[in-house]
Amino acid sequence: MNDRQDKPAVGPLLLGKSFVHPLFDYLLIGGGLSLLVAALVYWPAATASSGDAGNLTFDERFAWIPVLILLSNSAHFASSTVRLYSKPETFHTMPFLTMGFPLVCLLVTSLCIFYPGNLGAQLNSLYLTWSPYHYAAQAYGLAVMYSYRSGCVLSLANKRLLRWTSLLPFFFMCVGGEGVGLYWLLPDSWMANPRVDLLVMYLKKWVFPALIFGLPTILFAKVWVNERRPLPLISLLVLITNGLWFVTFNYLQAFTLATIFHGVQYLAIVLIFHVRDRKQRPENRHGTFYHVAWFYGLSLMLGYGLFHCLPWAYRLAGFGVVESMLLVAAAINLHHFIVDGYIWRLGKQDSNRTIVDSDQTPGSATSHPG
Repeated sequence: MNDRQDKPAVGPLLLGKSFVHPLFDYLLIGGGLSLLVAALVYWPAATASSGDAGNLTFDERFAWIPVLILLSNSAHFASSTVRLYSKPETFHTMPFLTMGFPLVCLLVTSLCIFYPGNLGAQLNSLYLTWSPYHYAAQAYGLAVMYSYRSGCVLSLANKRLLRWTSLLPFFFMCVGGEGVGLYWLLPDSWMANPRVDLLVMYLKKWVFPALIFGLPTILFAKVWVNERRPLPLISLLVLITNGLWFVTFNYLQAFTLATIFHGVQYLAIVLIFHVRDRKQRPENRHGTFYHVAWFYGLSLMLGYGLFHCLPWAYRLAGFGVVESMLLVAAAINLHHFIVDGYIWRLGKQDSNRTIVDSDQTPGSATSHPG
């Protein structure tokens, strides 16, 4: 009877342990906001036969995107660099990443812009192929983080299933994206084969959509049955929303809209970790708003400098407009992908670990979530 009394209710278990508030976490980090925007994106198409909404061009309906890209996506790429240099002890623990790697990236970018037809094209294809993998890895990391924080101890088998489930949108883009994935790595003659084209169409239309939305639900049910605590719903939401954009829209729309909400998601979680890092320091004299404004403001300025000013520097050096803008953006993305692999590790002595552990549900796991 005591065990039954001590066991939390199903509702709080499914809701999980939020970092800020369930509404904030589910909308911004879980991706719930992207579901609302998906409906708004489809609304003009649904009303095309009645009213003025259907007469709007794509540019008119999405005129807000460039501003949102600056506020969310550009700032989010820069925020990983701000986090790298503001996180405690990174200069000592990661000397090459903090001091040598930026110079390497600048050198590679310059070479690719100097040879845009050969090196530049390969850099751009690498970036476009890696992007869906990066989104999938972030979805996996967040799903595991919320699971761990909410006291759901995943077995090795379930963690592997979660990993492969999170990667499904990446595999979907590899077989279905023009100029990326298999279409980049394999000869054109192979991919132009009618049988291969038929297989790709079948995978894109039926197999991957069924897996992307079906497997997370099966995993959720499996964990609920087999583990001591169920997987929090936000972990399921992260997986579903990450796949939604790539399945629902064409590649260009998916790439544009997914990057925006990936940026919103990333900024929300990195701000939480930065603020808690700062407020845990004995010398801290500032509140939450100050730390949020400082971090986001610096990320926004750095993002503007990287995506808007750096290409102009290459243009002033005599390089083309398109090459400068596209390849600088590709290099910034790749730098961000690699930096992320290091700054989000949850080692026992890492400040990230203490933040995830804070306010943890009693009886939760203490093992490494990755």
